[in-house]
Amino acid sequence: GYGTVQQLDQRHSQMDAAEAALRAANASLDAAEASADAARADVARIRSQLADCILLAPRRGRVEYKLVQSGEVVAAGAPIATLLDLSDVHMTIFVAARVAGRLALGDEARIVLDPAPGIVIPASVSFVAADAQFTPKTVETADEREKLMFRVKLKIAPDLLRQYESQVKVGVRGMAYVRTKADAQWPASLKVKLPQ
Repeated sequence: GYGTVQQLDQRHSQMDAAEAALRAANASLDAAEASADAARADVARIRSQLADCILLAPRRGRVEYKLVQSGEVVAAGAPIATLLDLSDVHMTIFVAARVAGRLALGDEARIVLDPAPGIVIPASVSFVAADAQFTPKTVETADEREKLMFRVKLKIAPDLLRQYESQVKVGVRGMAYVRTKADAQWPASLKVKLPQ
């Protein structure tokens, strides 16, 4: 039906009030979204700062020495620790020329460390130097050539190193044995014996 002019004015006033309330709600929503965006930016900034506080090693290993303490300030790129790279643990030995000539990469070896004489560690030849390390000034006779010594690296398998990671040390002295004939059997004293 019909309404009075007063009712029409009343409806216009209600509509104006509702539109004003809608504008206010939209403004509040915009402000809330801006606050949420600012909070997200703060979270991203804090995460970035936290990431800058975390030290990640370039490879798997174990910290051997801490060079700085917690709370100390260090320059970018400054060393903070020494890391023992457990992917390349080896023993360097020196063998006579007659032995070096019979070695091939992958040949079996055994290592017995001085601090653990009851443990026999399996290893393999991973490097044989092409040139002698201890060469007399002149090498003219067969006797002098016998004195030539070649550097050889014996590598321990990475999976074995991971198994005994906490016990691996560097610079430990010991004896190394290399099998120069593939069909030769290891003596009982050099059968693999690992820590329990």
